[in-house]
Amino acid sequence: MKKITSLLSIMALSALFSSSVLAQNAPASATSANTTTTIVAPIAISTTTPLNFGSFATLSTGGTLALSSLGVRTATGGVKLTTTTGSPTAAKFNVSGEGTYAYTITLPTALTLTTTATGTGTKTMSVGTFESSIGTTGTLVSGSQEFTVGALLTVGSEQVVGTYLNAAGFAVTVNYN
Repeated sequence: MKKITSLLSIMALSALFSSSVLAQNAPASATSANTTTTIVAPIAISTTTPLNFGSFATLSTGGTLALSSLGVRTATGGVKLTTTTGSPTAAKFNVSGEGTYAYTITLPTALTLTTTATGTGTKTMSVGTFESSIGTTGTLVSGSQEFTVGALLTVGSEQVVGTYLNAAGFAVTVNYN
């Protein structure tokens, strides 16, 4: 009986060790995944027409001159539109990039126009409330889109006569969504 018990113990231990050995020798399971990426055309913007408020006259009270993104001028307060307009135009931009991609537009919040009138020193006017003809987003149809930008010019009281300029221009930024 002792031999049978010993034999059974040896068989049990052999079964235990051989199943452990077999489990460790089982082949590993593996798979692979493809990896891809796509490089799209970079988005770009260019100015095709500068922003020009045109010519106007002022009274001593000051006021505003709005130039819509469609190029329509309206005046308030002491700003008076003249029949000789001086070629007012909304700024025009062309965006190019990957066809059918959407993008956002960032417009400036403010800028300053400056003149150095003879005998009066440097004088300024502020420009703000910028608006785009397509809002704050666009979609590149066939890889390009144009839009225009208007703004509001604030004219101070006793503003001196002269040509006012922002030679640095203003930044309009576009980014893919």
